[in-house]
Amino acid sequence: MAAPPKTVEEEFFPPRSQPTKEQIDKNMSTVLALQATARSQHAKRPFAAILVAPDHTTVLLSHQSVSHVDHAEASLARLSSHHYAQAYLWQCTLYSTWEPCAMCAATCYWANIGRIVFGASNEALMALTGKENRENFTMKWECADIVAGGQKDVDVVGPLVEQGWADKVVKDADLYWAQVRGQVSE
Repeated sequence: MAAPPKTVEEEFFPPRSQPTKEQIDKNMSTVLALQATARSQHAKRPFAAILVAPDHTTVLLSHQSVSHVDHAEASLARLSSHHYAQAYLWQCTLYSTWEPCAMCAATCYWANIGRIVFGASNEALMALTGKENRENFTMKWECADIVAGGQKDVDVVGPLVEQGWADKVVKDADLYWAQVRGQVSE
């Protein structure tokens, strides 16, 4: 006798466990180090993301911002959808230094990544980069609002202000944006 077909819930949305504060701190430390490397060693814009397994400790993939349209989070989400099953991704967490933009949040949604954790907000990015920054035309939105418009219960955690991660992300990123601001004013 054949097994009954799986429901959509069983097939795409298996139960997720919550990361501990220590696991969040360790993963944020890892993604911030990736942002610093991207900025300092590869002359890339200061945005980074990692995908962490359901055990909340194993880093499966990492990515940095490549260009204005190849953002760290969207690139990582697309890559993850090629490597992992949707049900598995639902149990994973994408950590990002910055709040994923609308494109990145939607790509995480379509990849079926079940949780997004970010350090600093889009609002903080706008304050850091400034209005009409040609390298970062920030839009006004919130990641949670983007995924809330869908049919999946994606868990969005951030900005991590009280935990100190927002300040750390901004401080590191300002090493890049201060140079950009200096080039523009010359």
